[in-house]
Amino acid sequence: MKVYVPKQVEEKKPYTPMAGQPVAAVAGAKSARGPRPSFDDLHARIAVRAYELYVERGYREGGALEDWLDAERQVLAHLP
Repeated sequence: MKVYVPKQVEEKKPYTPMAGQPVAAVAGAKSARGPRPSFDDLHARIAVRAYELYVERGYREGGALEDWLDAERQVLAHLP
């Protein structure tokens, strides 16, 4: 019978900036970015709606572009 021995996990090294880049510039760049743009959320909502339209069509191939454009119109129409 073999005994399970877990592998040792390497410690993660702290992030160090690239050569010639001051630490303050790297830290400031991260905080200035802020939250991700809402484009990701909008894109995801359109993708989900396009898939729903594909399902409503009975999973038939050949209408991906139309599904996407219809989903885009529907999602953008419901934005404030």
